[in-house]
Amino acid sequence: MIDISALASEKIKELMAADGMTDAYLRLGVKSGGCSGFTYGMGIDEEVTEADETLVLNGLKVVMEKDSAKYLRGLQIDYKESAMGGGFTIHNPNAVATCGCGSSFRTKDEAGVPSEC
Repeated sequence: MIDISALASEKIKELMAADGMTDAYLRLGVKSGGCSGFTYGMGIDEEVTEADETLVLNGLKVVMEKDSAKYLRGLQIDYKESAMGGGFTIHNPNAVATCGCGSSFRTKDEAGVPSEC
């Protein structure tokens, strides 16, 4: 359903360890907003609710709201190093359009609620 590269998993685990949250989850989500209609959410969370779906990928516990899952099917998260530093990259095969900053998208069937980036 979702692919998180080994390097991205290790970087996320390092961030969790640095925050003393080694037993936490990577929380992924989608909400309306951004100039294309939907924005991604990615953070560290210690709680899981009944509205969540959980996965374990490369030894990393991942949680997302079931409502967001349809937008995240096939999502690929990687970590890239460059001359300007490093950062996470997201490739979403469901996105038919993205904004210039790369943090918002829309799908073939749903446009979300666009707002200014």
